[in-house]
Amino acid sequence: MSRRIPSLQALSCFEAAARHESYTRAAAELALTQGAVSRQIATLEGFLGLALFRRTRHGVALTPAGAAYARQVAGRLDGLERDTLDAMSQQAAGGAIHLAAVPTFATRWLLPRLPALAREQPDITVHVETQTRPFMFAETEHDAALYAGTPQQVAHWAGTRAVLLMTEEVLPVASPALLAGRKRWTPRDLATLPLLQQSTRPEAWRQWFDAMGVAAPQALQGPRYELFSMLAVAASHGMGAALVPRLLVEDELRRGELAVVCERPLRGQRGYYFVTPEGDDERPAVAAFRGWLLAQAAA
Repeated sequence: MSRRIPSLQALSCFEAAARHESYTRAAAELALTQGAVSRQIATLEGFLGLALFRRTRHGVALTPAGAAYARQVAGRLDGLERDTLDAMSQQAAGGAIHLAAVPTFATRWLLPRLPALAREQPDITVHVETQTRPFMFAETEHDAALYAGTPQQVAHWAGTRAVLLMTEEVLPVASPALLAGRKRWTPRDLATLPLLQQSTRPEAWRQWFDAMGVAAPQALQGPRYELFSMLAVAASHGMGAALVPRLLVEDELRRGELAVVCERPLRGQRGYYFVTPEGDDERPAVAAFRGWLLAQAAA
């Protein structure tokens, strides 16, 4: 059965003209004449049976139907371009991996290690996009995900298999300026400092103080930030103490922008997982990347 799909050239002309709302600028971008762009769009309108543009005093403007179609076509063309580039880059067991990852872990832990991957396995290219919640792999272009969560959360991610990379230990950090040169802080002392909260983990400070056996009436109070990277920046500017995984603030600790307030880490149930869709058709590049991640996590 033949597909009812317009020609790729007509779609490319339409996408460029829609983006610029100009046949002239679309023609310049595509190295065509304005007449050629106009004919391609007229052919597309005839194929669809609807008007995509309307004439104005200054040129053309998208119709409501044209604007809706342009959004869809732009996404499809972008995806087709990515697929084409991925196919061109495939070599042996290599190729491109589209990875969804929680943002701070990707920025602070994964990205600094990717140069090592490029040296050890130069045939593998990793494209990283941020994603904080479980999703359906069948509805995205992602091959795998780096996910932070508990074993229970991972178990409820339907249609996937997950490998634990590392468990998470959180500890309190703050700016040396806020600590005013004081070297020894007990958990009870820490309860007197302003506390920075993470909005996705509102109970974190209370759990830490409970584990330390300290009453902290202010444990739930303080400004809230969504990401660990935001907490780290706020803490480094002296706004309060932050409860963060050490592995995500290694650079700040090394540079002296942050200091450990109390060397009493708390290991919770949360960990970082490499998640892939279930099935027996896993690509060699994904399996190789998993093995490399496990080696990095062990190191």
